[in-house]
Amino acid sequence: MSVSVKLVVVSGRSGSGKTVALRALEDLGFYCIDNLPVEYIADLLNKAKTTYPKLAVSIDIRNLPINSDIQKLTATYMKVINDPQILTTIIFLDAEDQVLIRRYAETRRIHPLSQKQLSLDEAVTKESQLLSSISSVADLRIDTTNLSIHDLANEITSMVNGRPEKELFVIFESFGFKDGIASDADFVFDCRFLPNPYWQTNIRKFTGLDEPVKEFFKGYPEVAQYINQIDTFLMGWLPIIEKSNRSYLTVAFGCTGGFHRSVFIAQTLCDLFKARNIKVQVRHRSLLAKKSKSKIIINSPSS
Repeated sequence: MSVSVKLVVVSGRSGSGKTVALRALEDLGFYCIDNLPVEYIADLLNKAKTTYPKLAVSIDIRNLPINSDIQKLTATYMKVINDPQILTTIIFLDAEDQVLIRRYAETRRIHPLSQKQLSLDEAVTKESQLLSSISSVADLRIDTTNLSIHDLANEITSMVNGRPEKELFVIFESFGFKDGIASDADFVFDCRFLPNPYWQTNIRKFTGLDEPVKEFFKGYPEVAQYINQIDTFLMGWLPIIEKSNRSYLTVAFGCTGGFHRSVFIAQTLCDLFKARNIKVQVRHRSLLAKKSKSKIIINSPSS
């Protein structure tokens, strides 16, 4: 039986970018529904098989006022992923607490849980707890802390367009531990014990994508050994992970600053997987954050 519906469920904490994600999906030809009550999901999906071949639904704290609704959503999810006519992807968006608080302060909107006499800080923390059941079954988690609305829209577009039916999509990430651990990763590997090109002042300004840094790592066989062992580990487990109905696997590599070692290793593994015709994407978080900050400085009225 062929797939009748391509369903994308967008969830996440308030202020994490769900509206931006839905707009990006709408531009991709999806029929988008925001704030749909949980009890209507089953009926909607039955109707979608003949009416809406590409459907996107936003599910968040507004749809889940009590625990019974969360249990109902979990039961609906298990039924959907086992339906051969529905190709489902659940995307969970999140950001650091202080970033979500700042976004609410800037827009002066009221948090959905603030109506229950919670402070904004308390509401952000409580929301994380209430949405944990959705986050735990998400195919893809995206940390929007350092993403602009355009960056997020581009990521959603790349993920949705790049996902083939019944095939795992692997995302390699690099990040700097100084910015905090990658919260959306399935596997996190530490690169901080490897030789650091930062201490070579003549190549410090370059990144792990540049030839001088690549040449630096060629002089250290332990770097190649590290990459080969992780490659073997991932390739050995991919078939089993794929059988578990996962759509995406995010593998993150962290070093101190997020500019040299982690970038080189994430990019190298991405290139290896791409050469095997495995669907992959790479994103370098610290490089992206640095780029975003540079844009802010350049566009600042006071500069």
